[in-house]
Amino acid sequence: MTQPQIDIPVRAPAKTSADDTVQPFDVSALDLRGRVVRLGPAVDEILARHNYPPPVARLLGEAIALTVLLGSALKIEGRFILQTQTDGPVRMLVVDFRNPGTVRACARFDASRVAGAIEAGKASAGALLGHGHLAMTIDQGADTSRYQGLVALDGGSLEDAAHEYFRSSEQIPTRVRLAVGEELSPGTGHRWRAGGMLLQFLPKAPERLRVADLDPGDAPEGTPTHEVQEDDAWVEGRSMISTVEDLELLDPSVSSERLVYRLFHERGVRVFKSVPIMAQCSCSRDGVEAMLRSFSQDDRDHMVESGTISVTCEFCSASYRFAPEDVRAQSGEAKAPS
Repeated sequence: MTQPQIDIPVRAPAKTSADDTVQPFDVSALDLRGRVVRLGPAVDEILARHNYPPPVARLLGEAIALTVLLGSALKIEGRFILQTQTDGPVRMLVVDFRNPGTVRACARFDASRVAGAIEAGKASAGALLGHGHLAMTIDQGADTSRYQGLVALDGGSLEDAAHEYFRSSEQIPTRVRLAVGEELSPGTGHRWRAGGMLLQFLPKAPERLRVADLDPGDAPEGTPTHEVQEDDAWVEGRSMISTVEDLELLDPSVSSERLVYRLFHERGVRVFKSVPIMAQCSCSRDGVEAMLRSFSQDDRDHMVESGTISVTCEFCSASYRFAPEDVRAQSGEAKAPS
């Protein structure tokens, strides 16, 4: 029986695209799938709240772009959390993405060490992160188990960490490009922008997805390294994404559609409906009050200053003040989990 032919609309790529969106795309001729993220007001709102030193802001901006690229691929309701914990000047980054498209983020850093790194000209992403690990967590809610993947950070960039994670944990050929920059605007100063692209090789035939064993594996010492020739389609795709420049990911006059068209028009590229992204914190007065009630009375007593308890959200800098008597645990009330 002859299968009905499905007509795929063909049109010119859009000249401009809206900020704060994720654009999924597909290059079926090469078995490639990917996403492009463009962040304008969302990333600027997050970074501007804290007045981070520029190198710290750029690093957190890269983490936000990477988290949105990965989290937006989830087909389930829930959270995707990226967190670093290292010995570098920027000891922690936390980015919390919630489907269908909200994100919040913050950084913890040693101001004196960051200033020293800037003065010494050693404020690259790898130098600021140092050594430690990057954790990526999928949280579908209280009644489900969390999934967490870890990858070592050894002085490399977040792009390097993402590549290592997909190589060792997911074993999916993957390449990521991230970019963060400041856009100068007359009269309003500068605004942060971020962009990123993720490309993966996902062939339908499983034999085309064979990858080399992780070194050293359980082979005896001296055993030749296991090698698998890369698929030509992936070699082509990987070569294409390596040509993407930071400006192409940041320039608002170059749409996400036009960018992927530039790369893959000879092979044919299909784009799907873009997903909007917004900066939004999940903190609330009720939530903070519940958290305080879960503490012991002694802990709450030590938090009192000038007759009040003050709590500031690390993500959005919102400040909440309570009278001590307003957050006492009520008699017979079950404590919230810590």
